[in-house]
Amino acid sequence: MPHLTIQATPNVSIPHEESLLKSLNKALWDSGYFDKPTDIKTRILPIETFLVGVEDDEQANGFIYANLKLMSGRDIETRNQLAELLVATIEEKIGDEQSGRAALQICVEVEEISAVYHKKMLGS
Repeated sequence: MPHLTIQATPNVSIPHEESLLKSLNKALWDSGYFDKPTDIKTRILPIETFLVGVEDDEQANGFIYANLKLMSGRDIETRNQLAELLVATIEEKIGDEQSGRAALQICVEVEEISAVYHKKMLGS
């Protein structure tokens, strides 16, 4: 744990997806809140269809939505710090790539995973 899922609209440019994921994992690891680097799992899920607003010209707006799921027990201050860290990392890594392509909104939600969560390691 944690699990980080990134969704980005097609009008947002992420030229090096693996590089973005590595930077996000490193930022989370460097935060000092996690036991092992291999606990941190990230992925990008493409959005094929999206709508921002109600008018055609509003489609020049794009967004990245990041959802970080953590085991329970982190206080609100810690969750806020992690959200701010992820916003800053995403902005640093891809902000310059947008240059007029789309107005970009970065949203990060940090939430606790359900108390009913099971995992099992295979093959290690």
